[in-house]
Amino acid sequence: MHQTLPAPDTSARAPSVQPDAADHLDAVTLGQFLAALPRDLRVLHDAGNSSAPLRWVEPSELEDPTPYLLDGEFVLTAGLPFLDDGGTKERAEAYVRRLVGAGVAALGFGLEPYFDDVPDHVLSACQTHQLTLVQIPSSVPFAAIGLEFSQLLESGNARVFRQLAETNRRLMRAVLSARPEHELLSELAQQVPVWAQLFGADGRVRARAAAAGTGGTGPAATVEPSALQPMLKRLLAGNGPRVEADSFPTDGSAFVFGHPLRSTKDATLGALILGTDKPLTPAQNSVVSSVVGLLELLVRQRTSGSLAPSQLATALLLRPESLASGSSRRLNVLRDLLAQSVSGTLSGALRVVQGVRADAAPTASPDGPVRELLQWRRLFDTKMVELTEYGFAAVTRFKVDDTLLHEVEDLGWRLVVGDPTEMAGLPAAYQRAASLRSRVQASGESVRVDDVTWSVAGLLGRSAGTMLAARLLEPVLAQEPDRRNSQLIVLKSWLGENGNWDATAKALGMHRNSVRRQINALAELLAMDLGSAQVRAELWIALQYVDGLEGGVPQIPQDR
Repeated sequence: MHQTLPAPDTSARAPSVQPDAADHLDAVTLGQFLAALPRDLRVLHDAGNSSAPLRWVEPSELEDPTPYLLDGEFVLTAGLPFLDDGGTKERAEAYVRRLVGAGVAALGFGLEPYFDDVPDHVLSACQTHQLTLVQIPSSVPFAAIGLEFSQLLESGNARVFRQLAETNRRLMRAVLSARPEHELLSELAQQVPVWAQLFGADGRVRARAAAAGTGGTGPAATVEPSALQPMLKRLLAGNGPRVEADSFPTDGSAFVFGHPLRSTKDATLGALILGTDKPLTPAQNSVVSSVVGLLELLVRQRTSGSLAPSQLATALLLRPESLASGSSRRLNVLRDLLAQSVSGTLSGALRVVQGVRADAAPTASPDGPVRELLQWRRLFDTKMVELTEYGFAAVTRFKVDDTLLHEVEDLGWRLVVGDPTEMAGLPAAYQRAASLRSRVQASGESVRVDDVTWSVAGLLGRSAGTMLAARLLEPVLAQEPDRRNSQLIVLKSWLGENGNWDATAKALGMHRNSVRRQINALAELLAMDLGSAQVRAELWIALQYVDGLEGGVPQIPQDR
């Protein structure tokens, strides 16, 4: 029969975990506790429940301590309930039967001052009702047994807390993977012995996973989704935090629990259903609660979170002309959506940022595209980020100061930081940034559009310009320095005067025929047609990257 339960309290005290059970966050068991006690304690009867979790150690000399006990306790007695009228077989049977009914894990019988040995009728009653019986010598006080359990519980709690911290780190890595829902369920199945199925609001399975020993080692769960439909309908139809419980007669499904995945407005966006053969410990329930919370964040992000970017993208995809010809009201709406998408509250200046790797062509991030995307979103405080073939592009309201620039460069990237613009100017701003990308790739240095001289030479950059000069002017540059410099100065002056012989001669203090001979010699040396406008333009650009020509006067013999 199914049950609807309130959401579990995950703040309950976490149980301890022993090394052999650490992988599954199990509680301290009776067998582990007995193994930690002094060797002179004797187990007179083993009821076969050594794997049962042990809640506490409780000394009591009451004839009926069960009203004050919790299940899973280790009861200690010096035998006072079995003196006088309590020493009969019937009274011993009734005492043990009450302990078993209360879920007591074991009975510890202390020797002296009342008994030198455990009475036969007490041992017989424990054997009949299957209650583990331990004989405790007088050399071991009850306080020492309680202290040993407390120390074991404390060390176990510390282990659980360490494990839960590591588990949370694993869960966060799963959230940042390329397939977060699948990875979360896989990590859950590794940490807790359950099978799990994730359903969307449409009732279809979105992801599934199963721990080894819960009906198989693969991702297939032990209960078919069709059998879970009644529970799923209750989860999707209900409201508020709750847990649906059920049981199925298949392996790994004695305990089946369903958790709704809710939006911030309490709309049910999906459900997580998991099953196991035994109840989960508080630590294991804590892991389940963490997974439920992370799944809720993911489903909210997918269905109802970050509404501004999706609305903006939809509007521009369906009506791209609205940027140029939309009504003022429509433009204001788009501006507000864009402001929200870049984590702003009001419309303002934006910048396009393009990123390329500093060392080589862009390669896939080892942590997956989702993590890389989230990294740029965080650094530039914007949801408007695109992973591209060259690296990434982002729209941000940040000016991208030197601190942020250096942080990105330390990650192995170089940036083109765009100039400020409004929404309608973003495409043009993107093109301006793109025109500088090759310069960044060639030089290995970031650049700001604001700092660039918008000319061919300015856009080309020092590295590419030097390569151009070396290639076009190679025959001249290979000469002796004095001859090389004088020829380059004549060429630069002549090109600067647009090929005018007289103006060049006047600027250089030379005879026009000397200028003509020098230019003709250069044309022959370079094997170029200096009458071509394209050749002249390329040579003029190349000369901007030859050092030592500014203000120079060639040392050339004057005509007589």
